[in-house]
Amino acid sequence: MSDRQMAIQDLFVVGTNPGVSGSGRVRLQTLVLIRWIAVGGQSFSVLLIRFGLDFEFPFLPCLLAILASGVLNIVLAVQYPATARLSDRGAALFLAYDLLQLAALLYMTGGLTNPFVILVLVPVTISATILSVLSTAALGLLALVFTSLLAFWYLPLPWASAGLEFPALYVGAIWVALALGITFMATYAGRLAFETKRMSDALRATQLALSREQQLSAVGGIAAAAAHELGTPLGTIHLVARELQRDLATDSPLTEDIDLLVSQTERCRDILAELSRRPGDGDDTFRKTTIVGLVEAAVEPYGTGAVSIVIEPQTGHPPEVPRSPEVLHGLANLTENAVDFSRRQVRVQIYWDTPEITILLEDDGPGFPQDVLKTLGEPYTTTRRQRGGMGLGVFIATTLLGHTGATVDFSNRVEDGELRGARVAIRWPHGIIEQGTWG
Repeated sequence: MSDRQMAIQDLFVVGTNPGVSGSGRVRLQTLVLIRWIAVGGQSFSVLLIRFGLDFEFPFLPCLLAILASGVLNIVLAVQYPATARLSDRGAALFLAYDLLQLAALLYMTGGLTNPFVILVLVPVTISATILSVLSTAALGLLALVFTSLLAFWYLPLPWASAGLEFPALYVGAIWVALALGITFMATYAGRLAFETKRMSDALRATQLALSREQQLSAVGGIAAAAAHELGTPLGTIHLVARELQRDLATDSPLTEDIDLLVSQTERCRDILAELSRRPGDGDDTFRKTTIVGLVEAAVEPYGTGAVSIVIEPQTGHPPEVPRSPEVLHGLANLTENAVDFSRRQVRVQIYWDTPEITILLEDDGPGFPQDVLKTLGEPYTTTRRQRGGMGLGVFIATTLLGHTGATVDFSNRVEDGELRGARVAIRWPHGIIEQGTWG
C-alpha cells in the first residue's frame, strides 16, 4: 500500500470495530446513504427549476457538482466495506465536503435568496450528534463562512422577467437566521447526544452490576446443589468410619487414622451444611427468604467497620420474598453509600403491616446537599467526586430496585429544626415484591 493510500485510510476509515481510534462510532455507510439522499434531492430540484420553472442558471455546472458527490459515494462504496467506520476527523472532513458542495450549488442558484439555503444546517446538526465538540465547532464555523460569502457573492436566479432585487436587509436577516440556527441546532443536538450517551453508559454499568450479582447467585446455587448431592455419600463414609472406630481395639495401630477420618468427615459435613445455607437457584428453599433475611444479606458486608448497622424490623412474621439479585445489589449500593457518609450508625427499619413493604435506610451523616437531592437517581450525580466517585452507584441502585417495582425516595431527616442525616425510603406493593412478578 502506498503512502497516499495509507494516509487516506487513516483519514477516513478506522476499521470495522467501533472505538479502535477516534470516535469509531460513525459508520461510513450511514453518511454515504445520507449523501445519496442529498444527491437525489439536489438532482430533482435542479431539474425542476430548469425544466419545470424554465429558469436560466448554470445548469451543467450544477449537474457536475451533484455528479461529483455521486462519484465520490461510488468510490467509497467500492473502496471500503459496509462495516467500515470513520474516525472523528474523517467524518468531519466527509461533512465538510458536503458543506462545500452545497455552497457551490447555492452560489450558482441565488445564494442566500435560495430557499434551500436552510440545508446548510444539516451537516452541522449531524456532526453535533455523532462527533466531538471541536469537530462540530469547526464545521459550524465553516458553515458561517460559506453563508457569509453567499450573502455577497452569488449568481442571482431570474425570479421574474424584469428581475427581482432582494433588499440587503432581507439578505442580512437570512444570514442572521442561519447563524442562529447553526448555533442553536448544534448546541441542542450536541447536548441531546451527550445526555443519551451518558444514559447509555450508565445503563451498561447497571447491566454489568446485575450480571455480576446474578453470577454470584448462580455460584451460590451450584454450591448448594453440590452440598446436597455430596451429603449422602459423605454421610455413608462418616457412618462406616464411626463403626470402624467402635469395633477397633483401643491399642490398634489404625485407631489414630480412623479418629482422623471421623474428624475430617465431620468437618466436611459442617462445610457442606454451611454451603447449603447460601442463596442459590437449586430449589425454592434457596430462592426464597423473608424480607428481613433479604435486608440482612444485603447489608451484612458493610457492618464490620467503625459504623454499625442496626436492623429494626417491626414485630410479627415477615413476608417471604424472592432472593432477588436486583434487590440485593440495590440495597447493598444504598447501604454502602450510607455507611460512607455516616458518623456512627446506620438504621434500617422494615415495615410490612401497611399497603406497601417499606425499608427506611437512615444515617447520621451530613445529609444530602439540596442541589444534589433534586437530581439523585440520575446518572453521574454524586457528592463525592473528591473521592473519585462517578455518580453511578445510586443510579444503579434505583434502576435495579425500580425494575423490581420499587419506588425510591431520597430526603433528609430534620428533627428540632436540625439536620440529622439522610433517609432513603424504598417501597414495594405487597403483591409485586412477594410474588416476584416484575419479570
